Amino acid sequence: MHEPFFTKNLLIWNRESNKRQMPWKGEKDPYKIWISEIILQQTRVEQGWEYYKRFINEFPDIQTLASAPEQKVFKMWEGLGYYSRCRNLIAAAKELDTRFGGTFPDKYEDILSLKGVGEYTAAAIGSFAFGLPYAVIDGNVLRVISRFFGIMIPVDTTEGKKRFKDKAHLLLDKDAPGPYNQAIIDLGATVCRPVNPLCEICPLREKCVAFRKNLIDQLPAKAKKIEIKSRHFTYLIIRYQQKVYFRRRTTKDIWQGLYEPPLIESDRLLDEKDLRNHSGFKIFFKDKTFTVKAVSDTYRQKLTHRIVTARFIEIKCSKPLNNIAGAAPVSIEEMDSLSFPKIIRDYLNQKNKS
Repeated sequence: MHEPFFTKNLLIWNRESNKRQMPWKGEKDPYKIWISEIILQQTRVEQGWEYYKRFINEFPDIQTLASAPEQKVFKMWEGLGYYSRCRNLIAAAKELDTRFGGTFPDKYEDILSLKGVGEYTAAAIGSFAFGLPYAVIDGNVLRVISRFFGIMIPVDTTEGKKRFKDKAHLLLDKDAPGPYNQAIIDLGATVCRPVNPLCEICPLREKCVAFRKNLIDQLPAKAKKIEIKSRHFTYLIIRYQQKVYFRRRTTKDIWQGLYEPPLIESDRLLDEKDLRNHSGFKIFFKDKTFTVKAVSDTYRQKLTHRIVTARFIEIKCSKPLNNIAGAAPVSIEEMDSLSFPKIIRDYLNQKNKS
């Protein structure tokens, strides 16, 4: 097999040709590596770059993050999405502060035990910060390995996961796990790309099965297709005097912990007529004088497994409302400190510009 060729040429490429720049690249501080890896989960490097720098500037160490107000951390995270990462980050910071005395553990099993840290993140932190011999396995790595060796087993099956994990650890340079892991990630991101890979400059092309057999578009293979579900949110922007009603999402659903206006979720977006006839709306506004001031255009946000469409209906009330789905009136100044899902922030920004 070609394992020695693979590892040797990958490391040569990393030393001589890999020009990929990132603010955390070459970092040895496990805390900073951890922050970068959590940010990069489900986030493009280009998007996460500025978030990382702001995060490290605001929370330079474990203790600062562990003691920060939760809403402040969420506000710093606003716009990155996948807010479970932020909740896990907060929980892990507190655990690092209490269980490990504010020091990042240097054992793989301890790193893996932290909230929100899976095998990939534990391997990245362990290899980059402490030189631990654990191979990272993500989409980039799976793509490089599957194409080079021509492995047709779907990466999302039990058999495939075991096969690729075994192969990744076999290829790992145990004497230089950090540089090796960085190299294979960077090769997958910049050369062995999902679409239009740069095979002409790939250091592994000579023995790459996918290149020689024209299988590039077929690898890596997947057994399952992600089912995308649509959700429709009609938000009520309820204004009383100089305040707007908002509530915090507390259920285990998308955007848990973020703020939103009261909403009606249905199989389609509601217009003003639909809203006035809706049973929930009638209960909220019973015996209340109100005026519908505006109905927004449609807003859209794509998540991994969902597409959310939203409409915002602006309502002005003459009297305060009670028990409106857990919402409370918030001043314009207070809104600035709240963290919102991107789709709501986009609407608020557009209203502000208008």
